[in-house]
Amino acid sequence: MISNKLIISKSWLPSVAVFFLGTVGLQGQEIKSGKDTIQKKNIDEVVIVAYGKAKKTSYTGSVATISSEKINNRPVTNITKALEGQVPGLQAVSASGQPGSVASIRIRGIGSVSASSNPLFVVDGIPFDGNINSISPNDIESISVLKDATASSLYGSRGANGVIIITTKSGKKGEARINFNISQGFSTRAVKDYEQVSTDQYFELYWEALRNGYKSSQISSQQAAQMATDNLVNALGINPYGVNYAKPVGTDGKLLPGAKALWNDDWRDILQRVASRNQVDLDFSGGSEKSNYYFSLGYLDDKGIAIESGFRKYSTRLKINTEVKKWLNVGANLSYTNSLQQAPPSSDSRTDNIINAARVIPSFYPYYERNADGSYKLDVNGNYIYDFGKYRPTSALQNENAAATLPLDKNENREDNFSGKGFLDFTFLPELKFKSSFSIDLVNYNGHYYTNPLIGEGSEIGGSVTKTNSRTLSYTTSNILTYDKKFSQHHFNILAGQEFYHYEYQTISGSRSQFSLPYYYEPDAAALLGSFSGNSDKLGLLSFLGKIEYDYKNKYFVSGSVRADGSSRFSPDNRWGTFWSVGGSWKASNEDFIKNLNVFNQLTLRGSYGGQGNDKLSTYYAYQSLYAFYNNLGEPGTVASRLPTPDLKWETNLNLNVGLEFAILKNRIKGNVEYFQRQSKDLLFEMPLAPSLGFSGFRANIGELKNTGFEFSLFTTPIKNDDFQWDVDVNLSTLKNEITKLPKGSIVSGTKLLQVGGSIYDFFIPEWVGVDPSNGKPLWRTISKDANGNTVEGTTSEYAKATKTLQGSSLPKLMGGITTSINYKNFDFSGLLTFSIGGKILDTDYTMLMHNGSSAGRAWSSEILNRWTPENTNTDVPALSTTTNNWTSVSSRFLYSGTYARIKNVSLGYTLPSDYFERIGLKKFRIYLQAENLLTFYKHKGMDPEQTLDGTTYYRYPAMRTITFGLQATL
Repeated sequence: MISNKLIISKSWLPSVAVFFLGTVGLQGQEIKSGKDTIQKKNIDEVVIVAYGKAKKTSYTGSVATISSEKINNRPVTNITKALEGQVPGLQAVSASGQPGSVASIRIRGIGSVSASSNPLFVVDGIPFDGNINSISPNDIESISVLKDATASSLYGSRGANGVIIITTKSGKKGEARINFNISQGFSTRAVKDYEQVSTDQYFELYWEALRNGYKSSQISSQQAAQMATDNLVNALGINPYGVNYAKPVGTDGKLLPGAKALWNDDWRDILQRVASRNQVDLDFSGGSEKSNYYFSLGYLDDKGIAIESGFRKYSTRLKINTEVKKWLNVGANLSYTNSLQQAPPSSDSRTDNIINAARVIPSFYPYYERNADGSYKLDVNGNYIYDFGKYRPTSALQNENAAATLPLDKNENREDNFSGKGFLDFTFLPELKFKSSFSIDLVNYNGHYYTNPLIGEGSEIGGSVTKTNSRTLSYTTSNILTYDKKFSQHHFNILAGQEFYHYEYQTISGSRSQFSLPYYYEPDAAALLGSFSGNSDKLGLLSFLGKIEYDYKNKYFVSGSVRADGSSRFSPDNRWGTFWSVGGSWKASNEDFIKNLNVFNQLTLRGSYGGQGNDKLSTYYAYQSLYAFYNNLGEPGTVASRLPTPDLKWETNLNLNVGLEFAILKNRIKGNVEYFQRQSKDLLFEMPLAPSLGFSGFRANIGELKNTGFEFSLFTTPIKNDDFQWDVDVNLSTLKNEITKLPKGSIVSGTKLLQVGGSIYDFFIPEWVGVDPSNGKPLWRTISKDANGNTVEGTTSEYAKATKTLQGSSLPKLMGGITTSINYKNFDFSGLLTFSIGGKILDTDYTMLMHNGSSAGRAWSSEILNRWTPENTNTDVPALSTTTNNWTSVSSRFLYSGTYARIKNVSLGYTLPSDYFERIGLKKFRIYLQAENLLTFYKHKGMDPEQTLDGTTYYRYPAMRTITFGLQATL
């Protein structure tokens, strides 16, 4: 596409919690020690905030921090997956377990409908545009999550959905150090797949479906039973019972005496595996009075549980800071990552989805060809022959065998990520400093998708290949002037600056088919040109910002900030948006009347309010009419593809935050309670149009959205002495998402209904009533009006006549995490339990296994055993039949509770006493064992409860349970 203008620049939860919290009361057990119970520095913690640092107890904004200890030792390939359960108000959902995939993160709810709700990542003070996979967890010193307007408003529109600041490690003054970490482990499914019926049960059940399908007014039950017996093997295409049982199921619907399946090939056993995981990290660091350095190397090889899937990464980072002159500090931070992701299809309903294929093919269809007696057929070389199931019904993935084709195919994503940052820090006066920074992020992506010409679906076209290349380059320049001065009991901190962001994207893609020789993967080896496409885009954002902070007597704090952003996404008339924040805090614990109570070691009340903008639409030409090129019989032409919207303007987020932070019992208990309200106005939304107008829709500012909730954090140390320390942290957050304004009554979007008073993820689907006990047919609710306008409710067995109604939201009511850590002499233990209460999940994966018999040969869930029969009329599963009844169509029948708890991480380590390792020059030597996604507690077995935010499953790659053993050494 082109623009016509150029761009300018429940019940089980308490018992699980008890396991983590233990039986010691919150006030804890204090054993005499010569040391302070809790160091004061933990209370006066310095946190990384926008364009600087701040003391957490006096900061007017809402910020949460995660230390390196909670990140470095996690066996995760992406740091986004290490955030879940660590920060109140942050929702991290791993939509896929594919190694190298990224978790979806939302901070304090969903701020937009059509525009992005992703937070901004900032690395070492500068916004980061590379792939978050490129940042090694081993390089991270800390993570700060900025949640309210005061904390994130200085980033303007880029921080409208919250900010995640990552600070990488730096060298420290003193002797040079070498850190080495190596771990090896294995991965399996975190959640066992849906339970299926056995071969014997399947044949009896499908016989029943055939008989019920044959029965009619002209065919008696006895005749239908005989027809089912006669046609069963032919309908399924195979007889696993051998030639001695040509008709394995009798007219009574029971397996013949003595009939036994000659094989039982569970496709999950051949398409999935116990996967290995290997990781090595090495870093060198040191520093002097005037400079420091940090250099790291990393290697990761994380195999997936699906065959031919995995993620391999090589990474390096160099960070140098030095004082060139007393008035000049300079620094550079360079990182490079090369990664290869093997990712066979695993996230939709296509037939080659390896996760779905392992699930829907029953075990009586063999993956190697079999003789009539059950023995394997062998080729001329004595090798097994893969069975592609040409005899299988289409519902059982006819002509598919991923175990045979995937090793010959390619599904590769290669990426090169380079990130470079540099700064000059001038000190004009002790109070006056100027910092100029430059950051560049370059991501080069290559996708290689190849289907072999020998076997499988690719053999029909002689094989095919598609190669895609994309390149994104972005840079940010930042110039910040700060003035920090104390006058008696008054303290001022003033900041002013300018920032410019440039982003450009290029992509090119082509495909060919018909390879003349096998084992050649590149397009040059194929004869027939298929398609060729490419495009590029640019985006510019110019910003001016300022902030002032003032405190009096270290008790009363106020702050204000303003930022103006000019975005090339909008027309010149609406290009600029001004965003602001005000905040204040009162450190009450510094007041004499609070000190005299001898209760609080820390007591701070804070509040803030501000507005931020959002321009993150999927298009870079949000206000202009666009055109597409078409080939019309060899003649080029252009067609209008989108209407102009010159009045389109910034989406605005208004954020209110009120919080109370406290510490009592000599800092043994610390806590934080916050209330937030996040209101989104002038929502950027795609308004639909009638297809007859030639356009599917247009962009507009419509509606308002509000997110409200409470956040609670508690940090406790029940026991601490010279040899033993036990810490327990708890965080909780609630969330209510509500649409407060729409341009018309309601908007139906797929399975969701947008209407005033509801959330953006409210399910709007037919209500399941049950099964008609008289005939076994499915029933859905109908709602209509009679002649007098009265509401009339009824039921129907025809899905098309069912009435859609609201059936709850996918958003949870309560989320949180419990972290516990124990240090006893040289032993250390930590555990993280995450949980989510409320919300619903529409399990469309499960419906694949719940067909009524109209999908011949497709696997069946064990729940089908409870189907309706004349003897079993009180059931929720309709009668079987080869005639479809649409009962697996979307309805509340397949809505399940999203409540779950997961032991996300457990780690056990032992550090050898210094007497052992100092002799060989080591400063520290630790061995450890850790587990990720160890146990999951939930109700609907087979479904992974950690699903996408919209609450709909989509045949995704399951989460993995990873167990690793490792060694850490410091020289």
